[in-house]
Amino acid sequence: MFTLLKNTGHLLYRIWFYILVALPILLFFPLLFIFCIKEKWYPYFFWMARNCWARPILLGMGCPQQIKREQKIEKGKSYMLVANHTSMLDIMLMLRASRNPFVFVGKKELVKIPLFGFFYKRVCIMVDRSNTKSRTAVYMRAQRRLKQGLSICIFPEGGVPEEDVILDEFKDGAFKMAIAHKIPIVPMTFLDCKKRFSFTFFSGSPGLLRVKIHSFFETKELDEEHKATLREDVRNVILKELQSKKPTGISF
Repeated sequence: MFTLLKNTGHLLYRIWFYILVALPILLFFPLLFIFCIKEKWYPYFFWMARNCWARPILLGMGCPQQIKREQKIEKGKSYMLVANHTSMLDIMLMLRASRNPFVFVGKKELVKIPLFGFFYKRVCIMVDRSNTKSRTAVYMRAQRRLKQGLSICIFPEGGVPEEDVILDEFKDGAFKMAIAHKIPIVPMTFLDCKKRFSFTFFSGSPGLLRVKIHSFFETKELDEEHKATLREDVRNVILKELQSKKPTGISF
């Protein structure tokens, strides 16, 4: 009986999440559509995504955020934002963690998500990792966006790791791109997203979402041969934080 009630609670919590994702998109669809027509209007789209979409979702899920910064992101400067990836909440949390407009680089499969996918393919940089031409096109699109004063966000694990994996190995893309464009890398550790809303269906609970924004890694003096070292240094910073902290809050 207890297991049935617990699973019912998880099911309702998950349904509520999808309702929260869809409602703001439906409500603000005309404005969101207008702001995604031209790339120069993207900062307005980002503001709405951050404040009228991500914020209500996280609050509605009972997930307040606690963001601690070792270094502050400067307004008007471009960065490479990277973080561990364990949950769909990572997208909303990243939007809340940075006031500077940024563009996600993500897998093309997300286009299939109803409503969300409609805007995803218009404002994000999609990559097909099995296609070399697609990966090359990503660098060209990223360069154009950086010239517009935007930042780039990549989850360098390249996907969501297995439940028992704390932090998967990092792919090269984010670090190669940061070195090529000489932009600082901003490592972030998301500590509680897996506990709050993992990809395991009968799971999840309200509670605090903690973010640690670590000191930035400068790339101005680096070149291609430093890529692997940079990748592992950034990964180790995030891994150390994950290993030193335990998820907080209630669960049901």
